[in-house]
Amino acid sequence: MKVVNYAAYVSAPERVAALRPAHREYVTRLHADGRLVAGGMFTDCSGALYIYETGSVAEAEQILADDPYQIGGVFADCRLKPWEIIKANPTLIA
Repeated sequence: MKVVNYAAYVSAPERVAALRPAHREYVTRLHADGRLVAGGMFTDCSGALYIYETGSVAEAEQILADDPYQIGGVFADCRLKPWEIIKANPTLIA
């Protein structure tokens, strides 16, 4: 099951930057474990979008709970939604 996390950051860029190394290490592990399909920051630095591969929304909630950004209070809001891919072009994802 794919679960999308639409995340908004708090208005404190210095806090986001301070936690970024730990957060990126965390998402690198998720990716290596096959639990992160894709993820990245919005170009306006207001938040990010993540697509998790999980067995349930509860698993996605735990992924979010363990994220250094969530633990450090950088996420102002996160919306987890199950998502079904109808079509995809993997050559466009870089």
